[in-house]
Amino acid sequence: MEYTVNKLARMSGVSGRTLRYYDQIGLLKPARINSSGYRIYGQKEVDLLQQILFYRELDVSLEDIMEIIHQPNFDSSQALQQHYEKLKEKRSRLDKIMATVEKTIASIEGGIIMQDQEKFEGFKEQLIEDNEQEFGKEIREKYGEKKVEESNAKLRGMSQEDYNALTKLGEEIMELLVKAYKTGDPHSAEAQELAAKHKEWLMYSWSTYSKEAHAGLAEMYVADERFTAFYDKAIKGGTKFLRDSIMIYLGLE
Repeated sequence: MEYTVNKLARMSGVSGRTLRYYDQIGLLKPARINSSGYRIYGQKEVDLLQQILFYRELDVSLEDIMEIIHQPNFDSSQALQQHYEKLKEKRSRLDKIMATVEKTIASIEGGIIMQDQEKFEGFKEQLIEDNEQEFGKEIREKYGEKKVEESNAKLRGMSQEDYNALTKLGEEIMELLVKAYKTGDPHSAEAQELAAKHKEWLMYSWSTYSKEAHAGLAEMYVADERFTAFYDKAIKGGTKFLRDSIMIYLGLE
């Protein structure tokens, strides 16, 4: 079966404009151009579009999708299995968030009594989801699947008190970063307090700790512009200052 842009757009729910854009950037090229100048897509392209849509559902960027599907050793069957597992994880997280919302509504309306710890289940799942979308790929490459899953499990098991403490500590770190940066000295008492609080913050989610892992994360903050943007929003140059403070705290200067 072959499809024009319009037919493929109607069948897939992807706009014709998007299909033309995918062609333009080399993500999804048509099988051929017919004598009338129309793009024609065959079964191979239909299957590839399905893969692209699965990746988009998992919030993978177009640039990353391009790199993945155009690898010589790309295995569509294996990719589908991975999509399936990831979508199951996403559904599980969404189910927990939805259940928390439903319980909260019922509690407010007087239908049930909601335990305090239950109120935070959805927030913890959302925190894990946000971290996964923003930094999942890099963190998994650096620390491995096992470490990341152990960290997520520790977050899920966190008590209400620990969740509140984690949130408060994160805010304190950003405030202290501004104060310490103004000293201009990563050796200062403020800077070393900052590094110590950063370690304390990590231990709410890390299953194990090592100086090397802490140092590696600090270096990633500087190397990855997304981490840099996060800490530099508190004060410009704050990310490098935090890295330097951590290195001194660890005795790895």
